Amino acid sequence: MPITAFLEQNARYFPNEVSLVEINPAQRPADATSWREFSLIEASATVKYRREMTWLQFDMQANRVANLLLTRGVRRDDKVGILLMNCLEWLPIYFGILKAGAVAVPMNYRFSADEIQYCVDLADVSILFFGPDFIERVSQVKDQMPGIRDYFFVGDEAPDFSMRYLQLAGYCSTQAPPIYITDDDNAAIYFSSGTTGFPKAILHAHHSLMRAALTEQKHHGQTHDDVFLCIPPLYHTGAKMHWFGSLVSCSKAVLLRGVKPEWILQTVSDEHVSIVWLLVPWAQDILDALDQKKLNISDYSLDQWRLMHIGAQPVPPSLIRRWKKVFPHHEYDTNYGLSESIGPGCVHLGIENIRKVGAIGIPGYGWEARIVDSDFNDVEPGEVGELAVRGDGVMKCYYKNPEATAEVMRGEWLLTGDMAKTDMEGFIYLVDRKKDVIITGGENLYPVQIEDFLRANDKIKDAAVIGLPDTRLGEIAAAIIELKDGVECTEEEINEFCLGLPRYKRPRKIIFAPVPRNATGKIEKPALRKKYVGVRLVEQETSR
Repeated sequence: MPITAFLEQNARYFPNEVSLVEINPAQRPADATSWREFSLIEASATVKYRREMTWLQFDMQANRVANLLLTRGVRRDDKVGILLMNCLEWLPIYFGILKAGAVAVPMNYRFSADEIQYCVDLADVSILFFGPDFIERVSQVKDQMPGIRDYFFVGDEAPDFSMRYLQLAGYCSTQAPPIYITDDDNAAIYFSSGTTGFPKAILHAHHSLMRAALTEQKHHGQTHDDVFLCIPPLYHTGAKMHWFGSLVSCSKAVLLRGVKPEWILQTVSDEHVSIVWLLVPWAQDILDALDQKKLNISDYSLDQWRLMHIGAQPVPPSLIRRWKKVFPHHEYDTNYGLSESIGPGCVHLGIENIRKVGAIGIPGYGWEARIVDSDFNDVEPGEVGELAVRGDGVMKCYYKNPEATAEVMRGEWLLTGDMAKTDMEGFIYLVDRKKDVIITGGENLYPVQIEDFLRANDKIKDAAVIGLPDTRLGEIAAAIIELKDGVECTEEEINEFCLGLPRYKRPRKIIFAPVPRNATGKIEKPALRKKYVGVRLVEQETSR
């Protein structure tokens, strides 16, 4: 059955219970004594401090979205884009798209205008929901996106080329449309990227979404009484698929728009949160704020917080040891996954296996995993090979890219591109990434994109970008820059030039040095890593 059935069931049996809460800490009134004093039980697109929605309101709004799409000529398998910051409207729009039999296409809110255009064209998006943060970017490329026939604005004052979504949806029926959905029907497209940095469109069927939901609830045991705090962006499979545990258990979830340690702890306290998914930097920031006495743990009500789990990047065991000293009663888990496997959970540590922190874990519920050599034969424990996974959450294909699909699929098995090994107990450890992707603070950086940008500088002859280890972010992007002969350039000049990149893509370390290339013209990144990674580790040890 499709996951929309869970939403309808929750609305039927618990119509007046809260399903979603959105909190915007930056909007908090100065005289507020409790965040809960400013609750608004409505689905308004206006950004306010705290808003909430019941399960019945959630389902009714999703039905309005579905019926709105049908009135605009959307048919089964049409692609509908979502370009929104986390907000109360995000999930009802997503579920409305599914209820219409269409394919939801969430988009990274950090995409540039050109990336938006590229992904819209790649995924054949014909309808786009977008919010106030994207008016300028969408305006820049709307004339280059002739495939989009309707723009729905999720906000109060719609630009002239769009229509206000809530106003139109208000005229639509709150009853579910008579659309029959099967497990094999297309459900969603998520964007990834290969070593070239160009996004690929990952197509998933409805059975993938159901596998994600069942796996998440099985791993973390969400019950009707749990409250989940969701901080990462909903366009990412990680955040949404972890929230699916709340959907299955019909429990409340809180969308927090901000990552400051005091905001996280205040939300956990005021909303009685019991499960929090963090990225490594956020966990470190919380511990540092407590160590430095910037926050006092006794100021918050945290006894109900039972589980902290981390994903999206390697987790330093030392961090979890620190965490358990401060929060000894917390259960802990880490999850491994990729968008091609519908996000987290195909491998997970398991709350009962905290002694194995440092491993990504064992195959998740409903999943199988293997470590294979280049001939797809299993390797022995302790030997390094490529991690492959199999389960109902594996993608159908890279949309409109059979060549790329063939590179990673071996029958029902998905090659992850990650090199790994197992110990004698079967726990899996990541060794290195087969690709050159840099993971910094849970976000993927694609070196080619940054290198191409740097080479546009008149003073730069060549550039290479590699990841260096960082205790807070996991990795940082370092740019090795080879200047043109006779040219002088400072680090400050490079940093100023890089202001043209999105903040998260800017290199955090600049190294002026020759860029080695092999006989075929490829950058010798293994040599660069060998040369500079050790230097970075020494710097970190010295600074402690």
